[in-house]
Amino acid sequence: MAQTTKRIPRSPKQATRRRAAVDRTLDADLFKALSDPTRIRLLACVMKCCRPCSVSEVAECCEVDFSVVSRHLAHLGRAGLLHVQKEGRAVRYQARAAELCRRFRDLA
Repeated sequence: MAQTTKRIPRSPKQATRRRAAVDRTLDADLFKALSDPTRIRLLACVMKCCRPCSVSEVAECCEVDFSVVSRHLAHLGRAGLLHVQKEGRAVRYQARAAELCRRFRDLA
């Protein structure tokens, strides 16, 4: 039986050249999206609602201007934490709780 050995990098510079699952797991967009307290509150609001919500519905959750809520929700959508549905001019957001759990589980 052939035995394969993984070579341990001798320096951080060599380690950065290697591709590993941790590169996909440590996603900067995820951490940036979760770094803002307002985005966390908005994400929690959408998660508790359990259905697609419009920006105006989510804006009722906190004392933040409508345009700011819209930008925060778009940011969470780009990070993959919200499913975005466009219906004409209206945009509805639904939480992707299973995706968030999977990403945290992968980190653990």
